[in-house]
Amino acid sequence: MPDLVRPDLSLHYEIGGDGPPLLLLAGMLSDSATWAPLLPLLEPHFTVIRPDNRTTGRSTPWDAPVTVAHMVDDAIALLDHLGHDKVHIAGHSMGGLMGMEIAGLHPDKVASLSILASGPVRIPRGLAMFESLLAVRRCGPGGEEAWLRALYPWIFGPAFFETPENVETALGAALAYPHAQSADAMALQIEALRGFRPRSKIGDIACPVQTVFAGEDLIIPNDAARDAFRAIPNLTQSEIATAGHSIVWDAPNEVADKIMHFVQTA
Repeated sequence: MPDLVRPDLSLHYEIGGDGPPLLLLAGMLSDSATWAPLLPLLEPHFTVIRPDNRTTGRSTPWDAPVTVAHMVDDAIALLDHLGHDKVHIAGHSMGGLMGMEIAGLHPDKVASLSILASGPVRIPRGLAMFESLLAVRRCGPGGEEAWLRALYPWIFGPAFFETPENVETALGAALAYPHAQSADAMALQIEALRGFRPRSKIGDIACPVQTVFAGEDLIIPNDAARDAFRAIPNLTQSEIATAGHSIVWDAPNEVADKIMHFVQTA
């Protein structure tokens, strides 16, 4: 699939489907592949655009300058490159923060915004978790498997672990993935999240916005996020009770239904 050449980056993206444009923005440690469970559900209805954020996937170089502002500007440049005047956006976790920035800075470009398992709140525990996982990953032989095993209880809901094979299946797929983010790239992205300061105000977001919380989320404090989101004037809030932070993988059908229904009624 294609790449967009930026001044300091070659931005890889995937595009497929047919219909109104829908930009999907991945969260921490993830690239365009994180949306795989949603693609057969969304691509019959939308032209789905999935960039690999800086430090992830097939965007190169892996160590290009990176801040959340860089990633937001990459997404805007991609929309301009593709000729889309206005798009629907769905963002997961850090991708939700990116979507809010795009909607606040470029209100003319956003028809609707779906924010998945995310919130405009600072989360010291989440950063500490990412740093601990990075330390495990760098601990030596076996670190690649160990950090993934330590990650899964943070991101998946309890139902995921009721089937023991799920952990081994997820682990095997992650270890075999040829475009996995390296430990050094992971460190750069952690610093980008740590340094994030919004360039827009949440109350300036004018497009219809829905937030979809994960009831079993251990990373985003849902109560604090709900309160912060209330500054958005045109807001719908809902929850998928059984999903963990990795809401797209825990509950793909429910997430796809919420996106499609919201877009249709926005």
